[in-house]
Amino acid sequence: MTKILEGTESAVISDGFPQKLLDGYHCFRNHRLIDESERYLELAKTGQKPEIMVIACCDSRSSPEVIFQAAHGEMFVVRNVGNMIPPYMSNGDYGISAALEFAVQGLFVKHIIVMGHRQCGGIQAFQKKIECGIGNPLSPDDFIGKWISFLQPIADCFSLNGPETGEDLQRKLEEQSIRQSISNLKTFPYVSSLLKKNQIHLHGAWFDISSGDLWTLDSRSDLFLKIC
Repeated sequence: MTKILEGTESAVISDGFPQKLLDGYHCFRNHRLIDESERYLELAKTGQKPEIMVIACCDSRSSPEVIFQAAHGEMFVVRNVGNMIPPYMSNGDYGISAALEFAVQGLFVKHIIVMGHRQCGGIQAFQKKIECGIGNPLSPDDFIGKWISFLQPIADCFSLNGPETGEDLQRKLEEQSIRQSISNLKTFPYVSSLLKKNQIHLHGAWFDISSGDLWTLDSRSDLFLKIC
């Protein structure tokens, strides 16, 4: 329940709303909003025109806007478990496909970045599902298991019983999942068409939460290279 006190437009009582967020909002309103008021007014008047779309994980430790220090309206960001894009017309989350369609055909973005990160819970769940068997749900309704099943094609690239285990294997799975999502992006006809015309560019990135390092996928070597 939210009430506005009589005689004022600013004093608001919000039952249960996190105070930390209210404090952050007041800081934003009293500082950044004032400093960038013209930009906010312009964006409200003309609409958004970002040239970059970022598909990232919903992990709270890996925020694209913070990592890239993006200004308001500069990036169109979509976040989900494991920073995944299912193949075109798959029986998955159509919300992701709808966001992609809007970004490409409505906003005309020029770059799409798939950004993963270290210690990704989605990848950990995928590895666990492989090790424990498909018949073992990861949650009561197994929405997580169904969602991460889109990563199944990358399982053939690795041997979970081989010499690589633990963090090394997870890092490689995280990187390969980014490659898989980029491959899936190419199955969308409008993305494929723009790629042939060199009117859109696909990129991969991996963020190390512990060090703050960013690695990007080199299209020539197909390797992730650290940004210095």
